[in-house]
Amino acid sequence: MTVKQKIEGILPILHTPFDANDEIDRDSLQREIDWAFEQGSDGVCSAMVSEILRLTAEERIVLNRLIVKMTAGRGNVVASVGAESTKQAVYFAKAAHDAGCNAIMAIPPISTALPVTALQDYFNTLAEAVPVPLIVQDASSYVGASIPTTFYVHLLDQYGPQKILFKPEGAPIGPNISDLRNASSGRACMFDGSGGMLLIDAFRRGVVGTMPGMDLLDGIAALWQALQNKDDQTAYRIYFPICAIVALQLQAGLDGFLAIEKYILCKRGLFTTDRRRQPNGWNLDPETQKEVDRLLAIMADALATP
Repeated sequence: MTVKQKIEGILPILHTPFDANDEIDRDSLQREIDWAFEQGSDGVCSAMVSEILRLTAEERIVLNRLIVKMTAGRGNVVASVGAESTKQAVYFAKAAHDAGCNAIMAIPPISTALPVTALQDYFNTLAEAVPVPLIVQDASSYVGASIPTTFYVHLLDQYGPQKILFKPEGAPIGPNISDLRNASSGRACMFDGSGGMLLIDAFRRGVVGTMPGMDLLDGIAALWQALQNKDDQTAYRIYFPICAIVALQLQAGLDGFLAIEKYILCKRGLFTTDRRRQPNGWNLDPETQKEVDRLLAIMADALATP
């Protein structure tokens, strides 16, 4: 498989499409992956909005195998392997590596607050279980507990920046990115994961890439390019409707992201259904849907403006 030498750039999180029988819809998944690379992605990931915590163990393994096969060497594949026990996480990590994934990503267990020693054992074991890089994810803005900066730096000192990367999504995200950057003397390779809502701020603080959802990827890719080109006028023009859409998603946490993002993927013709794994805590109501539609039109106009 041909892959990027570094894990960086635009690495969107794939949504898991389900058919009417609640099985993984492979045709929609292929369309989603193809569209990701048409937008200039450097790779693709499975993670929280892939509904991995709602998949069976077999489905998680199958999903990553499918992603590697469908990516067909066009970029890096990152598999989320976080679980409630170290044994489960290692099992998923080894399966992902065997499938051909180029990196793994993990959140800590979410059912219990771990002391630092247990957290250290969990991530040490994962890092040593497979030879590929490990992206340590703090998803505490919407699930789980926060990870202290000192813990990140300890892992970095132990394994080095080629092995350990970071996706810090604990609030306040921007200051936490800067804190880790400064505490690691600039060694930490970090990814924005805010759905694009904080991408400009995160970019200015030194992230090496972004891991957005798939729904607004054309806008995120154009925004990332504008930031790299130091074109603030274009960047902010695209950024504002993205922010407004993500603000609507944030009101209902992970279920808010899933409901709106899958609606948009259906609207784009990438998914045939917006089915999510049950149970869900929030559904898209008609008034929110109309606002999403208006904001998508504004984003489309922003992308079309020279």
